[in-house]
Amino acid sequence: MQPIPTNILTQFDAILKQRNIPVDARNDYRKWLHYFFDFCAKYSPPDSRSEQVRLFAEKLRSKNQTKKQQEQAADAVSLYFAMQKGNKFLSSPVAKQTTPVAALPQCAPQAHAAEVTNANDMVCELPPSSPPCPPLLRGGKHYDEWRCLRKTESPEWDKVIEKLAAEIKLRHYSRNTLKHYADWSRKFQSYLKNKSPETLSPSEVKAYLTYLAVNCKVSSSHQNLAFNALLFLYRHVLNKDFGIHKDIPRAKKSNYIPVVLSRPEIDAVLKHLWHPYKLVAQLQYGCGLRINEGVSLRVKDFNFDAGILTVRGKGDKTRTVPIPQRLVSELQTQIEAVKKLHDEDLAAGFAGVFLDDQLEKKYPRAAKELVWQWFIPQESLTFVAETKERRRYHLHNSHVQDALYEAVRKAKLTKRVTSHTFRHSYATHLLQAGYDLRTIQELLGHADIRTTMIYTHCVPSRTIKEVASPLDF
Repeated sequence: MQPIPTNILTQFDAILKQRNIPVDARNDYRKWLHYFFDFCAKYSPPDSRSEQVRLFAEKLRSKNQTKKQQEQAADAVSLYFAMQKGNKFLSSPVAKQTTPVAALPQCAPQAHAAEVTNANDMVCELPPSSPPCPPLLRGGKHYDEWRCLRKTESPEWDKVIEKLAAEIKLRHYSRNTLKHYADWSRKFQSYLKNKSPETLSPSEVKAYLTYLAVNCKVSSSHQNLAFNALLFLYRHVLNKDFGIHKDIPRAKKSNYIPVVLSRPEIDAVLKHLWHPYKLVAQLQYGCGLRINEGVSLRVKDFNFDAGILTVRGKGDKTRTVPIPQRLVSELQTQIEAVKKLHDEDLAAGFAGVFLDDQLEKKYPRAAKELVWQWFIPQESLTFVAETKERRRYHLHNSHVQDALYEAVRKAKLTKRVTSHTFRHSYATHLLQAGYDLRTIQELLGHADIRTTMIYTHCVPSRTIKEVASPLDF
């Protein structure tokens, strides 16, 4: 059996005591950690910790371990990961990583002050003042993206941010919009040194935007985002005149050209992805989906008879795209797996999946119906403190991004690849195949054709002859 270094075992005993694990169970926790080290040494699982836990749990299940034993084993591993995150110099059973990757599952956005519980009993507790869903801390980066909604030393500004969140939710804007607008409002608060919101005028906006452009040298996209956030803050939250700021120095706009992968490069990346992340990437490239669109698909969105996939994109706009015929078999297999998981959840008494807005009030039984189940559900279950229910959310996009990062690194590509690169590649390859821009615009869900036209820069000109007048043809 793979030995555990003494320093790790000592710190593991300390965290068992800190988490009040019963004394008579601690030997079992040490045993599961031994088994986990041995498992990693034998099978070399992926670097993603969530995937390590999943494969380890499957191995225990194949060895006829009881569900309680599986839960206890996963809890032991999660405690080890928590300990490792607190000390970056601890060795990993898979590889020596100077920057550990967090493995705790994500929380569902509807679960305020929720305790997120994996099927393996991995727990993450949030204080009552927590935002809807604090993001996964990835790559050892101890950064709370939702800190903008936390309480500060200025009660006046805290009320302003609460009203900002309410106004954004009222308009059904995305959670990313809430996060960015609240974040820029907090930065504006910090710049003003907690100056009372009641005394603000357009001059403070001008000074701050000038500061961003001249002193901070932010990009044009950051400056535009700050401008839009403050415009929303003044008009809809503070109900003040925003003013006209044409004379503010603006950051130079970059001539951005999207990164596009060739088919061999896409195949090389897919080769190093595993389920379910590979399926998400294939849907992104095969259907032109954004990462949030790919992970939030539901069973009812697939119409295999017509070969159509219904996608709900930004701003709750709906579009349809053709289902790649090459993926039909894999997609149907995934739906069968969802059916099996759905039956297990109902048998265990779980309350179903999370639904958008007030949909559950309109359709009380929808959360437990098969058609509303997530196409790619997360492994963990979310405990909703208000209702004392356990519900299932979809796979978090940060898990896909972590897996993609590792796949790109193993494929040794010389391009900077993100999950959105598959969408860029989808549009560019359609353009190269002779599809017109209007068709591509509809498939991508762009509101403005100018957004789609950026892909014309990704396609080399193949003019055979010099340009001439049609009269001379």
